[in-house]
Amino acid sequence: MKILYAASEALPYISTGGLADVVGSLPQAVLGALGRRADVRVVIPLYPSIRDKFAEQLELVTEINVRLAWRNQYCGIWKIYSQGVTFYFIDNLFYFDRRTLYGNFDDGERFAFFSKCILELMSAVNFYPDILHANDWQTALAVIYLKRKYSHLDEYRGIRALFTIHNIDYQGIYDFGILGDIFELPEWDRNVVEYNGCINLLKGAVVCADMVNTVSNTYSREILTEFFSSGLHHILRQADAEGRLTGIVNGIDVDYYSAEKDPDIDQNFTADDLSGKAVNKAALQRYAGFAENPTVPIVAMVSRLAAHKGFDLVKHVLEEIINENDVQFVLLGTGEDAFEKYFIYLAQKYPNKICVKLEFNKVLSKKIYAGADMFLMPSKSEPCGLSQMIASRYGTVPIVRECGGLADTIRAYNEFTGEGNGFSFANYNAHDMKNVIVYALNMYKDSLKWNHLVKNVMNTDFSWNVSAKKYIEIYENLL
Repeated sequence: MKILYAASEALPYISTGGLADVVGSLPQAVLGALGRRADVRVVIPLYPSIRDKFAEQLELVTEINVRLAWRNQYCGIWKIYSQGVTFYFIDNLFYFDRRTLYGNFDDGERFAFFSKCILELMSAVNFYPDILHANDWQTALAVIYLKRKYSHLDEYRGIRALFTIHNIDYQGIYDFGILGDIFELPEWDRNVVEYNGCINLLKGAVVCADMVNTVSNTYSREILTEFFSSGLHHILRQADAEGRLTGIVNGIDVDYYSAEKDPDIDQNFTADDLSGKAVNKAALQRYAGFAENPTVPIVAMVSRLAAHKGFDLVKHVLEEIINENDVQFVLLGTGEDAFEKYFIYLAQKYPNKICVKLEFNKVLSKKIYAGADMFLMPSKSEPCGLSQMIASRYGTVPIVRECGGLADTIRAYNEFTGEGNGFSFANYNAHDMKNVIVYALNMYKDSLKWNHLVKNVMNTDFSWNVSAKKYIEIYENLL
């Protein structure tokens, strides 16, 4: 089976979030499950940071020109072979030599070019996959081009397309004035991408793909409702009725995120020997400027500071929690200006109890995962979520709202039976969240029960093994 994964980012090369984790891990997991029966490859843009960091590993495959409407642009194809998977990188300085991956005025044109390059790459390297697995709106046009522009060609006719929605809120919405000039789509394809009077690239990919999936089973049901779908529920309901929509919860790289092996934390530890967890907690307390006290629980968040991540709830009750309980709070992340300013204000007001770091820092995030006692994720919407799984790998107990992948991965702790791997609340309500946090803080005082819960958390299997097999089932069914 030949599979080509297409995405805008992938670990370990470039990352802004969970998409990169998935595209960096899933191909290896699928290859591991299929063995010699598989030829697995990945294609992403060649950003400057990749060129700088991986210069010695990059190998030039070929150079071609790719047409996009009236443009005829250079496309360099580079590769790195890693753990059995070939990673291709599309090189074009005009489109990809930018300070940020997203948020540029011409993102539509940039990723239209990238999507066209994905199809042209197949011919250039003589690799015509059985499955094109595209991810999010940045590669939506690759699915549309495959079905509307290339499927009449013998080499492309048998390629099946799986399109994965990682976050329905980002859809690639544009004015119809650029349908032909930028996206190289004729008027007779207008109905493919039209939604609410605009070009909607995500909608076009959902319509054209042979199969569509989201990154958790609960999220695949949620986006059929108007509240969660960002307006696309009608299209998604149609795909669901046709049997083309499903959900598969993400896994994580359990070797990269491992309390037992991680070189970035202060002391390694296991579920059977938690003594190293205390060492990491003390180190985090020193770093945060807190009193070094093993009996005071640390609640942590590592997240983008955005309302849909539940920060409006946190903002509403955090001072109450801090003033009414013996607890410390650590926050790492960047995001909306109003939240950044508020949490900096709180950190200045309660320097002995609140530590806020407004940055993206992978190493520090792992130190926080390893040193904290509880990890808070009160999301309004969470397609899958990786942080609750990562925290679990370091014995930090998740506190989540029951939505999307959080509902699929975290089961509420039952103190009477000892079952469960975290704490949860259902209503999107600040005081419901507060009540669960306080319950967890009280449970922390019972060291016997708490250590049992930590072991439950660390022993939960969040590897890609199960999820990879489900993806393989989809690939096989498509073929």
